[in-house]
Amino acid sequence: MKARIDLMRVNPGIVQALLGLERQVRQAGFDSRLLDLVRMRASQINGCAYCLDMHSKDARANGETEQRLYGLSAWREAPYYSARERAALEWTEALTLVAQTHVPDEVYERVRVQFSEDELAHLSLAVVAINGWNRLNVAARTVAGDYVAGSLAKVHAAS
Repeated sequence: MKARIDLMRVNPGIVQALLGLERQVRQAGFDSRLLDLVRMRASQINGCAYCLDMHSKDARANGETEQRLYGLSAWREAPYYSARERAALEWTEALTLVAQTHVPDEVYERVRVQFSEDELAHLSLAVVAINGWNRLNVAARTVAGDYVAGSLAKVHAAS
C-alpha cells in the first residue's frame, strides 16, 4: 500500500492545526485510557487503519488490556467498561455518526450524569479531533504499521 499524500511534507500547518485541538483536549485532564478508548472507537467507525494502529499501541503502552481493546466494538455487551467510559463511548458514537444520530437528547442526558459541562465540551472536542485525524488519514491513505508507541506524546511535548 502506498500513501496518496504525505500530509507533513505537503503542509505541516495542517497537522499543527489538529495538534492545537489536541492541546486543548489535554487541558481537561482526562485519563489517557478514556481518551484512548474514544479515539479507538471513532477510528473503528471511520475505518481508519492508521489511527487504529497508533491508538491501540498507545493504549497498550498506557496500560490498557487486550481484552478491553478487542471488545471495544461491542462495548455495550461487554462488562469491563466503567459507567464513565460507557458514556464517553456513547457520546463518541453519536458525534461520529452525527448525520445519522443528530446526537439525541437522551444520549446527552446519560452523558451529563458522568461529565461536567466543561468535561463534555472537551470530550466533544476530542471526538472532533479524532474524526478530523481519521478523515485526513483515510483521504491521504496514510499507511498503518510503523507507528511507535509514545511517539504522539513526544510530539505533544514538543508543541
